[in-house]
Amino acid sequence: MTKYYIEHQKILVSVDCIIFGFEQNKLKVLLGHRPIDPGKGAWSLYGGFVRNEESVDEAADRVLFELTGLRNVYMRQVGAFGSVDRDPGARVVSVAYYALINVKDYDQKLLAEHHVEWVNIEELPEMFSDHKKMILKARKLMQQKIRTEPISFQLLPGLFTLTQLQRLYEAVNGEEVDKRNFRKRIKEMDFIEKTTLIDKTGSKRGAFLYRFNKNAYNEDSNFKL
Repeated sequence: MTKYYIEHQKILVSVDCIIFGFEQNKLKVLLGHRPIDPGKGAWSLYGGFVRNEESVDEAADRVLFELTGLRNVYMRQVGAFGSVDRDPGARVVSVAYYALINVKDYDQKLLAEHHVEWVNIEELPEMFSDHKKMILKARKLMQQKIRTEPISFQLLPGLFTLTQLQRLYEAVNGEEVDKRNFRKRIKEMDFIEKTTLIDKTGSKRGAFLYRFNKNAYNEDSNFKL
């Protein structure tokens, strides 16, 4: 270990992962009960301390994989949370990340293994430390990003209806959108392709299924909602 900076106080660095999913027309986040003190039993995010041999981003990737078993997931940094008294156990600075996954891609066995569950973001419980603050900040970042980048498709299945897409936007933003204007704007985007497949789970008549064409988007990324 280096002999430098020995005169300075050592501070722990951790990462916390805010994992969003979309289910039953609701934006949800993976939460569990904290297994250790301080705060044992309190609702919390899933996280861990940064190891000596890894960067902060690598630590977040590791924690995300431990919880979901998924690789190559859309993930972005939310920011650092470093209030002096945020963790009664020690002086800890946490770097929060948010990730977007398709709920159906998540192995249900891992839910039980890690004792986590999907919680509606509109019904967040009281949580350990500043974890609720992290989630709310992540949601604000999503609300900004979803208007200019096609991140919503990270939360949807490969084939989706326009109603599903609309409900997702409403869930992220916490407000209804005008159906006619929304669909008009979507249909102007060449990279959201209408297929010949029909989803009849919602009605006998059914609804056309659409898909996101990433290659078409990369060629003409004029995305704004």
